[in-house]
Amino acid sequence: MTLPTAPPPAPFTLSPIEARVLATLMEKARTVPDSYPLSLNTLMLGCNQKTTRDPLMNVTEAEIASALDNLMPLGLVRESSGSRVARYEHNFQRGVGVPEQSAVLLGLLMLRGPQTAGELRLNAERWYRFADISSVEGFLEELQDRPEAKGGPLVVKLHRTPGAREQRWAHLLCGPMDLDALSQGTAARPGDSTTSALTERVARLENELAQLQETVQRLCSELGVSPPGQT
Repeated sequence: MTLPTAPPPAPFTLSPIEARVLATLMEKARTVPDSYPLSLNTLMLGCNQKTTRDPLMNVTEAEIASALDNLMPLGLVRESSGSRVARYEHNFQRGVGVPEQSAVLLGLLMLRGPQTAGELRLNAERWYRFADISSVEGFLEELQDRPEAKGGPLVVKLHRTPGAREQRWAHLLCGPMDLDALSQGTAARPGDSTTSALTERVARLENELAQLQETVQRLCSELGVSPPGQT
């Protein structure tokens, strides 16, 4: 018996905040699984991280809640049950209809902005280990050549910038973009490779801090006392 195939994903265009919320859920599901799904407060901390984020944001809980309300009807985010505090998890891979490797690349592009295939392979280390750069390029090209029947292209290869050895890729989940302007803003940044280890370490510390803050809030709630710093 032949099972019916799923219909192609409905087209959608994300706002920058919706893309940040979705990508943060995707990141934390892989890097801090013990604290996943995320509460609204922990999700806000992740969205506003000062490392491994481009552009930097300072979104409020209200803005995140609004983004979640928009993402859930699209089938990209779900509210988790069985917890006293509302928690959220992503459903990106199934909602968009892409394989795991493609979902990883799109998540990184939403979080960190345009990157080369080499940068994506390095930054994906904690998400998924690609065998080589050619593998990354293969999935990027599939996303770029995605047929309209499946929703159309999800990434674009930018023009090479002066002094850059490789071209960078950008996602299209927030809609079409000015390729010339975006290419000019993504020239190779000196020292990126040498600071990668440091930024990853800071990101891990921020993740641990977010987990500790959430634990303190939960314990204070159970004990009926105010969290430190609150009256």
